[in-house]
Amino acid sequence: MSQLVALDMPAGNQFLAAVLGVWDRGDAVFPLDQRLPPVAQYELISTMAPASIIDASGNETSLPNSRSVRSGDALVIATSGSTGTPKGVVHTHSSMAAAAKSSNSRLGCTKEHHWLVCLPVSHVGGFSVITRALQSNSMLTLHSTFDVQEVTQSAGNGVTHVSLVRTALQRIDPSIFHTILLGGSAPPSTRPDNVIATYGMTETFGGVFYNSVALDDVEVKIVKNEIHVRGPMLMRAFRDETTPFTADGWLPTGDSGYLEDEKLHVNGRIVEMIISGGENIWPNLLEQTMSQHPLVAAVAVAGVADKEWGEKVVSWVVPKDLDNPPTLNDIRDHVAQTLPKFYCPKELRILQALPLTSLGKTDKRALLSL
Repeated sequence: MSQLVALDMPAGNQFLAAVLGVWDRGDAVFPLDQRLPPVAQYELISTMAPASIIDASGNETSLPNSRSVRSGDALVIATSGSTGTPKGVVHTHSSMAAAAKSSNSRLGCTKEHHWLVCLPVSHVGGFSVITRALQSNSMLTLHSTFDVQEVTQSAGNGVTHVSLVRTALQRIDPSIFHTILLGGSAPPSTRPDNVIATYGMTETFGGVFYNSVALDDVEVKIVKNEIHVRGPMLMRAFRDETTPFTADGWLPTGDSGYLEDEKLHVNGRIVEMIISGGENIWPNLLEQTMSQHPLVAAVAVAGVADKEWGEKVVSWVVPKDLDNPPTLNDIRDHVAQTLPKFYCPKELRILQALPLTSLGKTDKRALLSL
């Protein structure tokens, strides 16, 4: 019977060896986020119920109360937990291979290329780089964390391809790489030609749309404004063996969007839509517009309960110059140039930095508690 093995170690050659070793014996791996405090790690292990754990020294220890996995299961990876308690998403060897094949085909990746892992391998954005490299027989370098100097040095040593989030992209010179896959949050409105914006999720084993175009073998349809996807790279189940699929195998993503000229346009998470004064407001669209203001370095938007409006639009802004922040009127005037007036924020809050999740997404729950 196949078992789940937790890997409590940073990304690196030893991590890769542990993954391949566990797979060779027919078991599945669960990468444990190295940045979590001990209490959070313990809770996550209890939820995922691995049979053993391998530490950074290579020692494997058996754990109680484990649950087996099915034959063919390869990976249990935690969701980002941005909307609640993280779930374990189960991927098989075949679903990961399908995702890697479609990605490499679109990118034209071969054994002549060289991938860099500098995102957390406990998230699909980092782990999927490993499977792409394995599928194409490409060279692979793994970093335990994102460090500008180390990433730049790796590019100088021959790395050609990398997967980043927006905050990391802003800290490097993109031209040092042949190709950058960009995920984790809404991409900037303008970006270099070698930066490919991706759309996907843990359940799809990462990006299944590159620059709004579906990868090979990916189907998409819109059902009541919600994006549904289907393809061989979809998860098998959650760790508790429940599944999110429709009867005919489609995955409702929870994102609103629409198709135009065979390209997918994503409005944002349906649960994050703000209803203010009876009007529907998409935070993603508003954030993209506000980010183009010359005084704004970073921005987040959310709805806050309000007696008059039901929800009022509140914006949190990190100014480019803390001594010269934009005013609420500045922001409202800027928004009104391209969006309906009901999109204009009712309140502006200035921050030195936005709280972020480990994948560079804005932590909306933390933001609302500030």
